[in-house]
This record gives sequence, C-alpha cells and structure tokens, in this order.
Amino acid sequence: MKIQHLLILSSILFFSNAQAQDITENSFGNGIINTVARDSSFSLRFGARFQSLFVNEWRDSEFEGFESESSNILIRRARLKFDGFAYSPKLKYKIELGLSNRDISGGSEFTNNTPRYILDAVLKWNFYENFVLWAGQAKLPGNRERVVSSGDLQFVDRSLLNSRFNIDRDIGVQLHHKIYLGNQFVVKEIFAFSQGEGRNVVTGNLGGFQYTGRLEALPFGEFQDYREASLERYETPKLAMGVTYDHNNDAVKTRSNMGAYMFTENGLHSTDISTFFADFMFKYKGISVLGEFAHRDAENPIAIEEDGTRTGAVVNVGNSINLQGGYLFDNNIEVVGRFTQVKEDIIGSLFPNEKQYTLGLSKYLAKHKLKIQTDLSFRDSPDPEWNNLMYRLQIDFHL
Repeated sequence: MKIQHLLILSSILFFSNAQAQDITENSFGNGIINTVARDSSFSLRFGARFQSLFVNEWRDSEFEGFESESSNILIRRARLKFDGFAYSPKLKYKIELGLSNRDISGGSEFTNNTPRYILDAVLKWNFYENFVLWAGQAKLPGNRERVVSSGDLQFVDRSLLNSRFNIDRDIGVQLHHKIYLGNQFVVKEIFAFSQGEGRNVVTGNLGGFQYTGRLEALPFGEFQDYREASLERYETPKLAMGVTYDHNNDAVKTRSNMGAYMFTENGLHSTDISTFFADFMFKYKGISVLGEFAHRDAENPIAIEEDGTRTGAVVNVGNSINLQGGYLFDNNIEVVGRFTQVKEDIIGSLFPNEKQYTLGLSKYLAKHKLKIQTDLSFRDSPDPEWNNLMYRLQIDFHL
C-alpha cells in the first residue's frame, strides 16, 4: 500500500477518535497525542507542523536597477513527527516524515525513483551511564545551525553557509556521550559512522564510508543551545562551543553526502572529501548570538574521465562564515541580523563567491510553536548580475 493511502487512513482513524474524545489534557505545542502505556512499556508523542512561505526576489539589472524576478507562495515544510520510548525509558525512538514537495523531492535511481518521505527513523539506546547509541537515519553531528530544527530558527530559513556546506542526514550509527567537570562545565562527544551518500539511498554504498566526530564544551552548564532565539531569557550567560570534523572516503557527490552524483562515462568519479565546522551559541536574557565557520577540501575535486577530460562536475570546496544575532523584547518580538560570506576555492564550482546581509523580524505567539517571521536579504556577488534582493514572510505552526 502506498504511503499516501496509509496517511489518509491514519487521518481518518485519528479524526474519528477525536470526535469521540472532546477533552484532552494535552496543551498546545506538546503534540496531538501524548500518551504513556499503563504498564510503562512504551510512550508516544505524535505531532504535526507546517510552514507557509511567501518569497519575492529582485535581480539587479544593469540598466534599470533591481527588477522583480520571481515570486512564490508555497508550503515550505509539512512534517509528521513521532517520538517516545519503547520497552524501556532507556530505549527512545524518533520518526519524522516529510509531506511537502520540498521535503520529498530529490528522488532518483539511487532511491529507486521514489519520493524521499523519511527524514528521521532512529533508535537511541542509553546503554550505560551517559553513553547513548543511535542506530538508523538521523542528522549527522555537523554544523550547529543544521542540527537546530527548522522549526526552531530565528530567521525564515538557514544561512548560505548551511546550504553550501552542511552534511545533513545519513544512515548508520552514532555514539553520544557527555561528562560533567565540576558543578557546571559540560563536555559532549559524538562519533558517527554512516554510509556517506545521504538519506533514503537504497541502491547500496557506491563510494566509501563517512566518519564524523564532534566535540562540544558548555562552560556555564547545559541550556537550550540547539534552539535559536533567547526565549528562555536566562538570568546568567550561557555559552556552547563546538567543532566537527567529517571525512567521507571515496565520496561520489559534489557536497560530500549531499549534492549531485559525479557521473563519468564508466561510472562515478570518487574522491576523499573532508569538512570542518566550528561554531558557538550564546544566550543571555533577551540576547542570542550564533557564529559558524565551515571549510571543505577534497583530494581530487574536479571530476574527470579516464582520458583526463573534465566532466563538468566539481566538488564544492571552499569556506564560509556566518554570524547572526537577535534581541527579544518583552512583547516577544525579536529583531535579528545576519552576515554570511562564502568563498570558493575552484573557479567553476557550483557556488560562486558571495556575501549576504539579512535583517529579520519575528513575533513569537507561542514560542517556536506558533510564530510569524519575515526577513529581507541582499546578496552581493562579484558579478553584479547575480546580485539580488529577497523578501520572505512565513507562518510556522506546530501541534
């Protein structure tokens, strides 16, 4: 049975049940269903969210200044989320399914030409003290901005650094651990071993494997460091710092486990790709600041045929910085600003050198569960014809 039929059937069963139960103890933003078995053998929280987005872009014209280039209204994201524990509170699970066109696009022969519905499908086993073993498909421990949920951002969407260099999701295993040094200082370590070709690939491992390590330090104790905007209004400063090193052995895509496959006449071009991230998150009262640096390198970044001719595919090597911050007023309106710079190492790579400046405004009606966000961005490229203005308005809704 196709997944669309399963979703329709689930919706019918849910709404039929909802009509029989008019009163619930759940509160807004904590899931549509939030239940624990009487014998404590499992728990389930089921939620849904979507983002409605309006975008308008203007391209710089040599003779007439900025001209309207395109506009669009779309459902940017639509997700179903399931999480809880099974058998024991030490064995947790998370399932997240994408429903919008943007969520499920990217199907190819490597996904058996089917939509990519599955975002997360992972088990998390706390097998000993502060050690947790993950198994399945989930976000890799890459740059902080990427690991932050798209529903917990202080801008309409993530930065150019993230879109150029992130390592997103993959399938494999991860080992998470944390230690406490003194009363407050916390150190967290993560190691991931994954297939190296991104999410929902079913045709086997065409390249090598991917290895990711991350180290984090929180000198003033744990806090909501993977949630943007200082909605918690901490009375004392909070800081999280992290570094990640990722190595994808014999990668066959232009952005490590992301991007396009590098086809040749006799198969696929493969090369070792390394990516490094450094980032921090700071929060204090209504102030929040996020900074990131990314660098990517490859052993043979230019794809070639056996006779030495170029195929046209180039690994996205280079570096980027992103710095953003915001101030949250007492009325839960936040003013934010962001600067991002991307530099390529090879002329002809997919993304050119560019800078982007963004100013934004958010109104949090129920923290991140219900908010209205808008921002205006100017992209500055070496070629003036690529300069553009972009305005976005988005409503974010979570059940």
